Amino acid sequence: MPIIEATVSEGRSPEAIRSLIHELSAAAARALDAPLVSVRVIVREVPRTHFAAADVTIAERDAGSET
Repeated sequence: MPIIEATVSEGRSPEAIRSLIHELSAAAARALDAPLVSVRVIVREVPRTHFAAADVTIAERDAGSET
């Protein structure tokens, strides 16, 4: 049973999250020749203040305060 975990910053629409789940499920089933019913997808949404790259959070980047 394939289990896929995806971490994204919060703020996306329910439709976008649903689309991500659909695409990941289909890709795993296709790539692994696994039955779709066996694919599990877990999406974790992280606050934009808790997700950073190069010591700048997404919230800081969005606010334009990259220092």
